[in-house]
Amino acid sequence: MVTQRPSSSTNSEDTEKRERDNSSCSEEDEKIISSSSPSSSTPRLTHDVFLSFYGEIISSSSPSSSTPRSKHDVFLSFYGEDTRRSFTDHLYFDLKRKGILVFRDDESLERGKCISQELPQAIQESQYAIVIFSANYASSKWCLRELAEIVEWEEKKNLTIIPIFYHVNPSDVRNQRGTFAEAFAAHEKDLKVDIKEIDTWRNACRKVGNVSGEHINGERYESVIREEISRSISTKLNSRFSHHDYKKLVAINSRVEDMMHLLAMESNDVRFLGIHGMGGVGKTTLAEIIYDRVSYQFEGSSFISHIRERSTTARDLASLQKELLHGIMQEEIPFWDDHQGIGMIMNKLQNKRVIIVLDDVDSEKQLTALAGNQKWFGPGSRVIITCRDSHLLRTHGVYGMYEVQLLQTDEALQLFSLSAFRKNNPPENYMDLSKHFVKYAQGLPLALKVLGSYLFGRTIDAWESARDQLEPIPNKHIMNILQISFEGLEESQQKLFLDVACFSQLDGWLKNDSEEALEIFGHYSNIEIEILINNSLVSKSKYESLVMHDLLKKMGQEIVRRECPIEPGKRSRLSHYRDVLGVLEKDTGTDAIEGIVLQDLPHMKKIRSLNAKAFSKMTKLRLLKISVPPIFSQIYPSPIIEWLGNPLKHMPSDKLRYFHWFNCPSKSWPSSFQPKNLIVLSMPGSRFKRIWKGLVVLHNLKLLDLSDSEDLIETPNLTGASNLEKIDLARCRSLCEVHPSIGVLKRLKHLSLNRCKCLRRLPAKFCLESLEILDLSGCTGLVNILDIQGDMTSLRIVYFSEPTKKDLPSSFMSFSGLRNLTLSGCKNISIFPSVICSLSSLESLHLYGWSRLQKFPDLSSLECLMHLKADGTALTQIPSVNLIPKSIRSFFLEGRKRMPCKPLPKRSSYLTYDIGTPVEYEMEGMLEVEALLINFGGTGKYSSNIIFADKVMIYAWSLGYGIPEWVHNRSNGSSLKIELDGTMKGVDCAIFIVCDYHQFHSPEGNLQLPKRERILDMKVLLDEK
Repeated sequence: MVTQRPSSSTNSEDTEKRERDNSSCSEEDEKIISSSSPSSSTPRLTHDVFLSFYGEIISSSSPSSSTPRSKHDVFLSFYGEDTRRSFTDHLYFDLKRKGILVFRDDESLERGKCISQELPQAIQESQYAIVIFSANYASSKWCLRELAEIVEWEEKKNLTIIPIFYHVNPSDVRNQRGTFAEAFAAHEKDLKVDIKEIDTWRNACRKVGNVSGEHINGERYESVIREEISRSISTKLNSRFSHHDYKKLVAINSRVEDMMHLLAMESNDVRFLGIHGMGGVGKTTLAEIIYDRVSYQFEGSSFISHIRERSTTARDLASLQKELLHGIMQEEIPFWDDHQGIGMIMNKLQNKRVIIVLDDVDSEKQLTALAGNQKWFGPGSRVIITCRDSHLLRTHGVYGMYEVQLLQTDEALQLFSLSAFRKNNPPENYMDLSKHFVKYAQGLPLALKVLGSYLFGRTIDAWESARDQLEPIPNKHIMNILQISFEGLEESQQKLFLDVACFSQLDGWLKNDSEEALEIFGHYSNIEIEILINNSLVSKSKYESLVMHDLLKKMGQEIVRRECPIEPGKRSRLSHYRDVLGVLEKDTGTDAIEGIVLQDLPHMKKIRSLNAKAFSKMTKLRLLKISVPPIFSQIYPSPIIEWLGNPLKHMPSDKLRYFHWFNCPSKSWPSSFQPKNLIVLSMPGSRFKRIWKGLVVLHNLKLLDLSDSEDLIETPNLTGASNLEKIDLARCRSLCEVHPSIGVLKRLKHLSLNRCKCLRRLPAKFCLESLEILDLSGCTGLVNILDIQGDMTSLRIVYFSEPTKKDLPSSFMSFSGLRNLTLSGCKNISIFPSVICSLSSLESLHLYGWSRLQKFPDLSSLECLMHLKADGTALTQIPSVNLIPKSIRSFFLEGRKRMPCKPLPKRSSYLTYDIGTPVEYEMEGMLEVEALLINFGGTGKYSSNIIFADKVMIYAWSLGYGIPEWVHNRSNGSSLKIELDGTMKGVDCAIFIVCDYHQFHSPEGNLQLPKRERILDMKVLLDEK
């Protein structure tokens, strides 16, 4: 109901006068706020919650939140006389403690500007408006005009109104009853107030009164209600104001889930958690997302970023401590130094549930100053630390650590495309170039985003130019980020890093054993390699070899290049062929050079003549690898390199630890070349007839590789190399004599004499107690039987040929620990040797070229045998079930005649049944085999009444035979959907594959299929021809 306005009222004039006295604005200013309206276009949001009141202005400081957000978050409208010193003040500080930026006109208005000019803009730029309706709220025209402005903007933009009915009934607000009725009656008597404006106020009260809000009437604790309000707003703001565009984040969900599991928010323990990984991998991004997601659940929060670069002095640490406290307490806390800061943090936060993120930490002193231990913080607190050094996290007692992994190829392509094209996939005409840049970045998000952003909007020509420039000139911004970790290392650790970056392609132990790699590089300890691993600069593969990201390699090589950009001969390491060839051609080497790698040469039109004397000045040379085809190479019909002089004659040997030279041109071993520190001597394809004469002391030598040395007649005296672990003499076709010293090398683990066809005799004494692998296959000229003396229980793998004898030597019985036995070319053996059945540890047996073998013996005693393969035999039938051990998993038989299939052992949970003869087979009786691979060499057929229960059948044809006509489900693409008919009852999936046998099978010769897994729809990858 609208009340008619009286013609005049003295009381109303007095009221208006009092209100003008209490207001800080003129009557003209009130007109400004009442007439202001939102513009047609929404401005950029800078306020989220606005707080103003009617009455006395409170003076207070306004510290900024540590949360990187806009100027304000919340606008709060209330009547000061009712709630200023109680509920409103408490709510104000609750909101601030949550990191919410609250506008309050006493502290937020710019000096020199009238309140009425600022408040409309503050409302317009806010995200939330909290309206506290108290008993006298409606008595203030200022509050009502504020309310009308809020409602108008709520209708025009995304402003959320949260009403709080503070000891007033919501229906009184909606219907203007009680004190609200009295206040409106007073306003209607005021001749200076337009009746239309009063109607606007009434509508605003009606509308906001109908909004669901909080009713405070004494039934619940006000502190509980305030906490619920601040938590609700904090949650919504965190999701709304995260500066991350989640559409541009790739593979983030799984990482967030892993971190949330580590956080264990339900636990009341104080937990320190670490996020580690190489530079640019996304540690900070993940920490920011977690912080945005959970910070509202804590009493206080603070995100301290870029700690490494902001904490060079003690004063810097104190500044960071103040920032931490400021973000949580929302007030300035003075102290003089970092020692006082530690006490202040403990005093202020030990009873608070807080979340703190310490980003980019690189030293213990930073952690000691900012989060010394868990006792500093209240129950349920969480401290998240991002760091490149995982060891630093462990030593500081971090509860759980999460390593951010590099992106997979498909994820990397998506992230690159989002940066380069603003969509998930590149256009077709850019796909190949995009894949090139993705390969360059090796899954590193930083590199993907930097490269993608640089290429955005550029032509294909520009892309191709950028691609061509990346190899010689790595991206500077990416390199600078990665180099931060390098600069934090000590000198010896930096040298080790550069060795790995420049020489990771070295053959030998470096690819198999990180400890041996350290020994090759020289004077490094396991601690130093662990430091590199902890800093995500290198990693270990599952085979314990050292692995370095390609971009880190490029960074290391660039650091070496900067040692002397103009003169390569003055650098410590040479790994680019242009630099190496230039130094060796012009003889510009110096004692600065510690390592040289020359390989992967491009095709060259002319011969490069290299001066052997160039090595003489390289007195500090530790590592040398030259792997270049010689002039007469059939692979490179055009001449490549010729050497002027004997390189070994001029080679300094004192420091040399690694020497690999493929097709070394030297024909003699100079007596002056005595590399006493040598660990690897690898000279495959050498031109030696004999290496050294007499005794050469090489106590550190562990690998000797003279394979493919076709002129080598005899092996050298190895008495002075008692620590040898591997000798490779494979394919030395002229080798006829092995020095007796080989037979007594007690540390020798691997000996290969493969295809040494001229070798007639082995050492009379053969006592190699550490030998694990012995390869004598293809040694068709051997006349003496292997004479084993002493314990050889370490032997695990033997490759052996016996073309002349009708039985195997009895010495095989000494190989009690043998697990893998390959016997080839035993063409005179017609009866299976019983000595094999005594090898109780045997797991794999391969018989090749036993052309007279017609019948298998009883192998059931070989209880460990899993893989059996016999090809090139005269077998006419498959062994009976009772002759096959229960442990068998893969079965390959190839004979000359038709071999009917007999029932397979029912105990086998997985079996590869591979038959190489192209004849027709009967498959009945092969039940209870969970996964069966039947491999036909050609035009095999199967009977249609086969019944398998819960089985997977896979038929595979070798490349070139094609799929038989009776196979109806076909596809030339990358996938095949198979519909099973009624003739294959119980089969989950039957798949026919044309593939390359070696790519399709595992190294053990079988196909790895999941056990007990029902496959209803399978994608089949075909070999690309």
